[in-house]
Amino acid sequence: MNATNIEISIAIMALITFLARAFPFIFFSSKKPPEMVVFIGKYAPFSVITILVIYCLKDVSFLKPPFGLNELIAILFVVILHLKFRNFFVSIFVSTFVYMVLVQLNLLNFLRF
Repeated sequence: MNATNIEISIAIMALITFLARAFPFIFFSSKKPPEMVVFIGKYAPFSVITILVIYCLKDVSFLKPPFGLNELIAILFVVILHLKFRNFFVSIFVSTFVYMVLVQLNLLNFLRF
């Protein structure tokens, strides 16, 4: 790619980003948002957490060490954090971080029988 193509690509990406951010203000500034938008805003976080839990558990073998403990600890973190803070972002991101630390560092590797 030459410099002109790169500049055009950056301009297009900037325009799309701006329009995505401005969309709600342009279309819903003077009136109440449609019921579908309110519904999605209300229930989307629950859907995201459900999808993350299902994805987390899809390949778990409860018969081999560490017997799904990494995943169960992460799910426990989701529940506790959400009950304490009532913030979906905190629940999702902290629990994902805990899960990744457990998996990447093999912290439950001592459960070999």
